[in-house]
Amino acid sequence: MNQPAPQLTTSPHTFTQLLSSTRRGARLARLLTVSQLQSWSAPQDLTERAEIVVAELAANAVLHGRLPGRSFRLTLVLDPPVDRLRVEVTDARGDLYPQIATGSDTDDAPRPGGRGLSLVTALADHWDCVPYPPTGKTVRAVLSTRGKAAAVTR
Repeated sequence: MNQPAPQLTTSPHTFTQLLSSTRRGARLARLLTVSQLQSWSAPQDLTERAEIVVAELAANAVLHGRLPGRSFRLTLVLDPPVDRLRVEVTDARGDLYPQIATGSDTDDAPRPGGRGLSLVTALADHWDCVPYPPTGKTVRAVLSTRGKAAAVTR
């Protein structure tokens, strides 16, 4: 008779999609991220930051993680109870791990890229890279739904 009321828990929302390792696939990853987060009613600030993070990670997967005939995987996990979005981009090149470009901006040598992970670092609470057996890797970024900038200024 005196049973405790059942606790309602909200399970994390999960979205996973294989995409072609092309510029079109990277663009689609960005568009799918925005669409999926909007369908989950995620905060606008989180959606905007996630769009940039996914664009950078997907572009890296296409540029540096591409193997002929192999796709990359986008995974989004939104967990509202803990105010967190996890973004994962898995590609086929486990031998090339991402690195943030070092060096001064005043160097005379032209640099074709290398600043994308600096954006990811600025927008995400943290990011890392882990092996994805047998030959790939997964770059993961975690974004707080409260926003990194808001957490820093508090």
